[in-house]
Amino acid sequence: MIKNSFISIIPQEEKEKKKGSVEFQVFSFTNKIRRLTSHLELHKKDFLSQRGLRKILGKRQRLLTYLSKKNGVRYKKLIGQLDIREPKIH
Repeated sequence: MIKNSFISIIPQEEKEKKKGSVEFQVFSFTNKIRRLTSHLELHKKDFLSQRGLRKILGKRQRLLTYLSKKNGVRYKKLIGQLDIREPKIH
């Protein structure tokens, strides 16, 4: 299963860092977002799914903001693993 494979990717320093961790929640939301995005490419007028997608995007954004403020190293590592941000060009 996808969840178990990601749990093995995240280093387990503490026992409490499992399915409730911010990293796992962001990973789970990212999978849902990718699945809904591919669904909406086929079904363009599925407005309820569009609303659900926007809600999940908001939840993931709030979690990423929290993680970036709390621990920037974990944040950068997570977005690198999930490939969800564009690299900044200065």
